Amino acid sequence: MATPLPSGLTSGTYALDASHSQAAFTVRHAGISKVRGTLAITGGSITVGDDLESTAVTAELDAASVSTGDDNRDNHLRSADFWDAENKPTWAFTSTSVTTDGDDYVVAGDLTINGVTKPVELATEFAGTATDPFGNPRAGFEASTQISRKEFGLTWNAALETGGVLVGDKVTITLDVSAIKQA
Repeated sequence: MATPLPSGLTSGTYALDASHSQAAFTVRHAGISKVRGTLAITGGSITVGDDLESTAVTAELDAASVSTGDDNRDNHLRSADFWDAENKPTWAFTSTSVTTDGDDYVVAGDLTINGVTKPVELATEFAGTATDPFGNPRAGFEASTQISRKEFGLTWNAALETGGVLVGDKVTITLDVSAIKQA
């Protein structure tokens, strides 16, 4: 049986609005604090079918756009020690399924970081629809997942004198997306 779309969401193609969307990440630093950063969403779409099962999502992020508030750290993240942004400039996501989870949704798909592709599940909340002042129908979504950076070949680290390592393995990725329905 087909799962109906969320109330207010209509079928069609929605382009991700990069200027009103954000991708962020959080990772443990030195075992005692967290470092937060953002990446620019450079493209993507949500193709909403007549039901949830026929809906598909794609997204692209610019690895070189990383911003953590520290230029030295940002440059290190862009380097071959981490993302090798010069040779692997894009993070990409392509959904394989969209399902319900109570009042929320799970968008499963393939995430590519640093040239390595792994399956992930994004816990997703539909934030609703609106028409902007220019007459554009919009839809909003919030999504998050947690990955092991080692699974994506991101293994650089430094041992701490007190034990443990400088950079944690678990990374939380969150997306806040506004998408514009295309004519």
